[in-house]
Amino acid sequence: MENILGLLRITIQRGKNLAKRDARSSDPYVIVRLGKQQVYDKDTFSPDDKMGDAELDIKTFVEAAKRHLQNLPSGSIIAKIKPTRENCIAEESSIIWENGKVIQHMFLRLRNVECGEIELQLQWIEIHGS
Repeated sequence: MENILGLLRITIQRGKNLAKRDARSSDPYVIVRLGKQQVYDKDTFSPDDKMGDAELDIKTFVEAAKRHLQNLPSGSIIAKIKPTRENCIAEESSIIWENGKVIQHMFLRLRNVECGEIELQLQWIEIHGS
């Protein structure tokens, strides 16, 4: 545990315009993996239906979290991430120093599905002594 920089908290806030996989709607859930995020529809009597996937590169976020930002005023923008063909970010997203924490709020566009986005927030939790 000597190489721990901190903890990354990922909060999935909501799905937006998700594809319907059941008769009237879907009961979506998210599986988060290092480097990958996948959305599935929970089915009771059959295998769960995949509702898309998205990738997120957290390199810029982690680099921002490693900087000593304690002297910055709350609300300071550390970096901006623009949508590109290589990422799944739906709109420009800012990494912000807020109330002593590094936070990034974003919308990810789902791939391999007809429609859908996921709204999420990243928050860096510093471990004292790291």
